[in-house]
Amino acid sequence: MALFSRRKKTDDVDQRVEPVAEGDSSGPAPLVDHDDGSAVATDAAASVGISVSSYRGLGAPTAPDAGTAADLSTGGDEATAATVGPPSRRAQPAAEAPTATETIPGLRDNVVLREALAALPEQPSAADLLEVARQLLQGHLFLRVKGDARTLLAEGKELPLGVMTMKDKQFVLAYSGGTALRQSIAADRETDTSAMGQPVLTVIRYVLAGPYAGLVLDNASAPARAVLPRELLEKLIEQGDESIEVKTLLADARTDATAAAVVEALTRVKFWVAVNKSPEGRFGVAENRTDDGARLIELYSHPLEVVSLRRGDQAAPMTAGQLAGALRADAGIDGVIVDAGGPWIRLTRADLAPLLALPA
Repeated sequence: MALFSRRKKTDDVDQRVEPVAEGDSSGPAPLVDHDDGSAVATDAAASVGISVSSYRGLGAPTAPDAGTAADLSTGGDEATAATVGPPSRRAQPAAEAPTATETIPGLRDNVVLREALAALPEQPSAADLLEVARQLLQGHLFLRVKGDARTLLAEGKELPLGVMTMKDKQFVLAYSGGTALRQSIAADRETDTSAMGQPVLTVIRYVLAGPYAGLVLDNASAPARAVLPRELLEKLIEQGDESIEVKTLLADARTDATAAAVVEALTRVKFWVAVNKSPEGRFGVAENRTDDGARLIELYSHPLEVVSLRRGDQAAPMTAGQLAGALRADAGIDGVIVDAGGPWIRLTRADLAPLLALPA
């Protein structure tokens, strides 16, 4: 097993680096091959389709109860109502992410990813791993660096990043927070280590630009660890919005400005809707019905957000102009809900005024 590799200094290296204390050495799991039952997303990568027609709910035994939907069969921006079954009334996950923490001073933990990893069962399914992949797409990850990263950067030297070798393939080690990183250090006793905080997309692109087979998350924190193969990482990048701006806003602390920021982002970034077929064979856009009777169009920041709900829906891209046209065509739609799998936000028609002003 190789623990550290060397990489060239690049312009996108984040300067947020901190030394890491040795930490508590009690009981962390050792580094092991994934054949022991560690959470590995290989099956998930093989099952997730790229096209709209094949990007279906993973592991769902039956089709979901579909909500009222806007008809897409005409192909126009002015969508009309088409009922495809009783509205979905599943319990909503928490709207807001857990409070941000800094288990290493100066570096914010990726709390949403940490919670997703903590929820993994002993024998995770492909769907469980896709939930982890979905929650990976925000914030920063911690990387291990052999030696003092600050000094190495200042001297213009290559950074020896932590890697793990499984079946002759190298995987980059990354961590959701300082606790998981300290567990890893305690497991392998490589105490001459510092932490470097990098944006998630920077880490994924670094993996894909190199010879690596994927990413290992929180390797010494079993069962709260996962292996995401290269194929899945490629799909995360290829299918999503380049900025992951909406996901980042939803995972951040909520303020009075959050709703306006999300609406502004929706006027220019990629987003998707969940579609399904009516009994008549027409495709419709899924709605969410709240307990107070409000009708909300479901919007998603990434196709994987649709897959994670496991309702059998397909992800379809929608433009801001199309959304504005659908809302104008049906005054009974009260607004939208973004990323219903959580963290999510509900936006009213009043919130959506800047988007409604867009031409169809």
